[in-house]
Amino acid sequence: MAVSSARGMRDFLPRDKEHRDHVLHTIESTYHRHGFESIETPAMEDFDTLHSGLGGDNEKLSFHIQKRGLSTEDLQQASSPEELSDLGLRFDLTVPLARFYASNHGALPSVFRSFHMGPVWRAERPQKGRYRQFVQADIDTLGEPSTLAEVEILLATADALERLGVEGWSFRINDRRLLTEALGASGIAPEEQPVAMIVIDKIDKVGVEGVLSELAERLSPGWSSSRIEAMLGGSLEGFDQGAIASLMGDTPTSYAVATELVNWVSQVSTLLDPGVVVFDPTLVRGMGYYTSSIFEISHPALGGSLGGGGRYDGMISRFLGREVPAVGMSLGFERLLEVLPPSEAEHLDKVALTYDAEIPSAHLMPIKMHLVSTGHQVRVVSQSRNMRAVYERLAADGFHRVGEITSDTARSEDIVWRDIE
Repeated sequence: MAVSSARGMRDFLPRDKEHRDHVLHTIESTYHRHGFESIETPAMEDFDTLHSGLGGDNEKLSFHIQKRGLSTEDLQQASSPEELSDLGLRFDLTVPLARFYASNHGALPSVFRSFHMGPVWRAERPQKGRYRQFVQADIDTLGEPSTLAEVEILLATADALERLGVEGWSFRINDRRLLTEALGASGIAPEEQPVAMIVIDKIDKVGVEGVLSELAERLSPGWSSSRIEAMLGGSLEGFDQGAIASLMGDTPTSYAVATELVNWVSQVSTLLDPGVVVFDPTLVRGMGYYTSSIFEISHPALGGSLGGGGRYDGMISRFLGREVPAVGMSLGFERLLEVLPPSEAEHLDKVALTYDAEIPSAHLMPIKMHLVSTGHQVRVVSQSRNMRAVYERLAADGFHRVGEITSDTARSEDIVWRDIE
């Protein structure tokens, strides 16, 4: 019998779990400060909800849950595994949020600011950095049509990264409408533009030449590569609507969108360090539900992003039957841990109490409880012949001091502490 965790799943030792909980708590408390409210949704959703066309390629990675009570005849007659499933594990938090809002909008404010954290599951091929179960941390604003939603979400996210001590990151910003204008001005037909965006999204992996080569293979003849090549190699200093619009289509629409983009991004930029917000004409974001603004968090230590999001005004209407403006950002929690040093879960003084077999628990526990009540994290450890190993274990678990409890120790103030090295 296998004793390791299932492939693509992980166990976390207490120190690792403590660090993860600290990071999640920091994100959660920061989002609370910015006026966002926590929600929770089930790990499972109806199969039809998860496969409503909103999850893109992630829908193909959904774990299906087989219907209960199926007979042998049912199994034999099914033409596909999907026919045997009525539920599935959620593969992200955005689709459950859309369903949640449609189910509960009557009990929510007209503009609902939420954050949503928890595990998601995808039937990935397990490899370094890719797991079948991982945590997402999403922040979303529903019901706000203005770009105030973008501004609040980016500032709250920047605050969370700062409180965690992440350095060297930047926001990369674009707008799907600008991409559409640039592709249209290049002669790429509307029906082929989704394919073109998928190819452009590969630029980090295949480079400019690789993108242009694949576009030539996949698109119908007649489009111009010069504007696309300029866009792919475009590097703009700062946010100038004229320069952005000229690069991204040079049309009245591109100028209008660029002006809107510059207006709301300037509100973010003035409150952050210079250079943290960058215009990236090649940023696409792979999910097809984005309708305008898109953004990612870039970090030099990672091949991918620390998170990303954008505006997805058309998603909730699939469930609710009417349009609801929506903007969201998802932090890549597992990648975030890669750029963070180990930290203490709480600002508690972690101390250990050693005792021998002659000390009854009725004597030990009141002393421990007093230390706990005064803000310490306390572990009691029975003495052994090899105390060096005990101290090494305590040090590895983050404990800083140790005190011996004897029959003469009447209260915590009597303890003689020594540092654990």
